[in-house]
Amino acid sequence: MDFPFTRIKGGVGAPKGFATSAVACGIKNPDVERLDLALIHSEFPCTSAGTFTTNRVKAAPVKLTQNHLRRGEIRTIIANSGNANACTGLQGVHDARAMADGVAKPLGLKRSEVGVCSTGVIGLPMPMMRIDPHYEALVNGLGRKQGDDVARAIMTSDTREKQLAISFDIGKHRVRLGGCVKGAGMICPSMATMLCFITTDANIPRDCLQRSVHEAVDESFNRITIDGDTSTNDTVLVLANGQSGMTPARRSGPRCRQFAKALRWLMLELAKDIVRDGERVTKFVHVKVNGARTFADAQKVAEAVCKSALVKASWNGEDPNWGRVIHAVGYSRARIREELIDIHYDGIPACLGGLQTDTPMQKLRDIASKPEFAIDISLNQGQADYDMYSSDFSPEYIDFNRSEYAYWKQARKDGLV
Repeated sequence: MDFPFTRIKGGVGAPKGFATSAVACGIKNPDVERLDLALIHSEFPCTSAGTFTTNRVKAAPVKLTQNHLRRGEIRTIIANSGNANACTGLQGVHDARAMADGVAKPLGLKRSEVGVCSTGVIGLPMPMMRIDPHYEALVNGLGRKQGDDVARAIMTSDTREKQLAISFDIGKHRVRLGGCVKGAGMICPSMATMLCFITTDANIPRDCLQRSVHEAVDESFNRITIDGDTSTNDTVLVLANGQSGMTPARRSGPRCRQFAKALRWLMLELAKDIVRDGERVTKFVHVKVNGARTFADAQKVAEAVCKSALVKASWNGEDPNWGRVIHAVGYSRARIREELIDIHYDGIPACLGGLQTDTPMQKLRDIASKPEFAIDISLNQGQADYDMYSSDFSPEYIDFNRSEYAYWKQARKDGLV
C-alpha cells in the first residue's frame, strides 16, 4: 500500500468490538478431533456487505445469507467445514436456519443478523446431531484472542490457516482490518471454492462498504485460479462496526477511498495465499498481460493462459514452454496479432514478435524451476492490462481429488444417506 500500515496479530479478532471462537464437532469424521465450527461476533451493530458464488447451483447457507443481507445488517457469522450443505433440498435450508438460530438466540439477535457459511463435501445432509450440542460452547467461548481458531476451523484441504490483520490511520483514528480465508481447490475467477471473512472497526456506511467490497473482490479473488472450477458455496462477508471512533466515511469521500484501498490490498494478499496453498501445487505464477486493445481482451488472454491445462502442466515440469502460452493467447478470443506478441519470464525474453528469442534455454529453465515467477505477455496493440495469479497442475493434485467415497461411507454409518 502507498500509505503506512502495521501488521498486527489476531486475524478477524483483531478489530475492536469483535469476538471469536471455534469448537470441534467431528462434522466430517467423528473420530477425528479438529476445529470445524467457528463463530465471529460483533458486540455492536454492524454494516455488512458480501459477494457470493456465481454458480447457479447454490448451497443452502449461501441462499440464506444472501437473503439476510438483503433484509438488513449481519453482525455474526457461524461457519463450518467438512460439509457444504449443498444440494440438500429443503432439509438443507432447515439446517442452515437451525445453525443461525442456534447462535442468534443466546446472543440476543434476530436470525437475519446471522450469516451462515459451510464448506466441504457436496450432496451429503448436514450431521446436525453433531453440531446442535455445541452452540452453547461456541457462544460461551467467545473471546478476543481466538482469531487463529476461526482460520483453522474453516479449513478443508488447506494445509495451513490463512489470515492477516493490519492497522492504519484514517484521519485521526487508528483503524483495524482483519481477515481469514479458506480455499485450496475448486478455485477459479467469478469467485471460487473459498470462504472469506473480514472484520473492521472502521465506520463505513453500507453503500461505501458494498462498493468497496465488490471492487476489492474483482481485483483479488476474481483474479486467481487453481483448477478452473467454481463451487456452490463461495462467500465473502465483510463486517464493519465503527468502534475505532472515526467519523463516518462518505461514499465518494477520502476516508471511503482510503478504506477501499486498504481492503483491496488485504483481499489481494489473502487471494495470493489461497493460490500458494492450492491442492498439491508447486508453483505460484503471476501472469501479467499488457498492451491489449481493451480491458476485456486483456482479461480473456490472462484467463486463457492461467486456466490452460497444458500451460499448467508445463509449469509443474519446470518447462518454460512459451509455445503453450502463445497458443492459449491465440484461442482466448481476444483481438491479437501473432507477430506483435512478446513473452517474458521474470523479465527475460522468451518470445519477441511471435518468434523464439536467442535467450539460452537454461536461463529460462532456471526461472521456471523457481517456486514463484512471473510471465509477462505484451500484445502491443493498446494500453489495457490485466493481472492474474495461478498455479501448476501436479500428478499429486489428480491423485488427491480422485475420490470422496470415504465421506459417503461415514454418512451411511450416520444414517444420513
